Amino acid sequence: MAATLLARANIAPARKLRHLRRPATGWAPPSLGLVTLEPAPTAPSDERPLGMFDSGFGGLTVARAVMDLLPDEHLVYVGDTGRYPYGPRPQEEVRGFAHQITRHLVEDEGVKLVVVACNTATAAAGLKELEDTAGVPVVGVIDPGARSLAAATRSGRVGVIGTVGTISSGAYQRAVAEAAVMAGRPVELTCAACPGFVEFVERGDTGSDQVHVLAERLLAPVRDAQVDTLLLGCTHYPFLARTIGDVMGRDVVLVSSADETAFEVRALLGGTDGVAPRRPGPGGAPARRRFGSSGDVDWFRELGARLLGPEVAVVERAPW
Repeated sequence: MAATLLARANIAPARKLRHLRRPATGWAPPSLGLVTLEPAPTAPSDERPLGMFDSGFGGLTVARAVMDLLPDEHLVYVGDTGRYPYGPRPQEEVRGFAHQITRHLVEDEGVKLVVVACNTATAAAGLKELEDTAGVPVVGVIDPGARSLAAATRSGRVGVIGTVGTISSGAYQRAVAEAAVMAGRPVELTCAACPGFVEFVERGDTGSDQVHVLAERLLAPVRDAQVDTLLLGCTHYPFLARTIGDVMGRDVVLVSSADETAFEVRALLGGTDGVAPRRPGPGGAPARRRFGSSGDVDWFRELGARLLGPEVAVVERAPW
C-alpha cells in the first residue's frame, strides 16, 4: 500500500548515491613482460542485522525503501506504538526513548547499524550523541531529506511539514540551510507543524474526508507561501501523500526522505564493507525481517501488513 501511495503522488525521484569501491589490487608485471591480474581479496561480509525504529508505523516507509534497495540485509524494526505520538512530548523524554531503543537494538539484537526512522527522535536525540553511546553507525532521516529538498526545488521556495516537536526543534531549519549552501542555491523555507496526521496514520485512516479537512487547514501556511517543493518531514506522512498532494496541487513536488535514507545506508555499509552476502537464488534462505511493538502487537501486525506488505507476518512484544 505504501508503494502504491507513493507512486500516485508527485514524489521527487531519489538522488542516486554512488559508492566507489576500492580498486582491485595485485597488478604486477612479471618478468616475461606479461601482465596478470590477481583477484582482489574478498571483503568480509557482515551478517548482523540492520536496526531501525520509529514511534510507530511511519518508519515502515523507510523500512520498505531499505528492503527494496538492500534485499540481502537482515532487519530488526521496532515500532514504539505504546508511547506514540512522539511529536507532542518533551524533547528530553523523546531523547530518553531513543537511547533506550538504540541500546536494545545494539545490546539485545546485535545490530551493525541503527536507522532512526523518526524525525522527532532524530531531532531530539542528536545522531552523534546516539552514535557515541551505541558504538555503531547511526543514520537519521533529516539530513537526507533536506538535501533532496534543496536539489528538487525550481523556484527556491520550499516547505517542510512535521510534528510539533520536529518543527519547534529547528532541526530542519538548520539542515535545509546547510543543504542549500552545499547545493549552491538560496532557498526560502516555510515550515508548518501538522498535529493529528500521525494519529490518523496510526489508526489506519489515510484518506477519509476528516483527514482531507485537517490537511486543508494545516497545510495553509505552506500553500500560501507558494512553495514548489514540500518535504514530508515525518515518516508517517508518505502514507498521506495522496491527500497532501491533492491539497497542495499538481505543481508541488512532494519529497520523502525514505529513499534518500536508504541510499545513505547503502553508501555507509559499502564504505565499511559491512554489507551482507548476496543470498542464493530461488529456494535459498531469504533475509530475515523481524518486527517488534511496544503496544498492541496484533494491531501492529494487521496495520503493518496493510502499510508495508506480507513481511510483517510475525510481531514480537518490545521488552518495555
